[in-house]
Amino acid sequence: MTFSLVAKCEKTNMFGVAIASSSPAVAARCSYTRAGVGAVSSQNVTDPSLGPLILDLIENGLSSTQAINKIKATTKNLEFRQVLVIDSKGQTALHSGENSLGISAAAAGLNVLSAGNLLDNNGVPTVIVNKFEISSGDLGDRLISSLMAGLQAGGEAGPIHSAGIKISHKVSWPIVDLRCDWSEAYPIEMVAEAWKVYKPQVNDYLQRALDPTKASSYGVIGDL
Repeated sequence: MTFSLVAKCEKTNMFGVAIASSSPAVAARCSYTRAGVGAVSSQNVTDPSLGPLILDLIENGLSSTQAINKIKATTKNLEFRQVLVIDSKGQTALHSGENSLGISAAAAGLNVLSAGNLLDNNGVPTVIVNKFEISSGDLGDRLISSLMAGLQAGGEAGPIHSAGIKISHKVSWPIVDLRCDWSEAYPIEMVAEAWKVYKPQVNDYLQRALDPTKASSYGVIGDL
């Protein structure tokens, strides 16, 4: 029901997730990032507790592979789960349970891991990874272009209804968290349009949170 990628920007050390699904609100339930730690996509038959749990394990010193092995030893029902992980060193790990739906596949590259289930074909993750590896610039641009490449390569077997990107960097909250939770039309394209609007303002919103006395004008009625 889902295809996604988790990635790290080697230049900035930002972490990101991009994800799309025929299910509603996939990014709200399945994507997790933590600055300086890593990123997780927990998908297929979703267990939202796995994302924070794995990031806690990595923050406490485990690698992505060790974190996956830990949850395999301690967590029930993993045969239903598909979990993608990238850690602070850019190391990736994947668990894809035997009850993953339909065609499930995965591909890994430099600072990126992609996987999906109920896919149109098993080459979709490879296309996503290849696109990420040849792209450059802002991590948000790379995440969206990679997700779009996956869609153009076939994407999910069914219609896509929700999508999102999440990026973390330096602070305790995601600096980017953009979602389309339901659309009968083009949710990935809608997230891409939202990113075009939000991208020039990311640093402004960050500055307003950290020290509004040094922030630029808000550009709204009543702004002094």
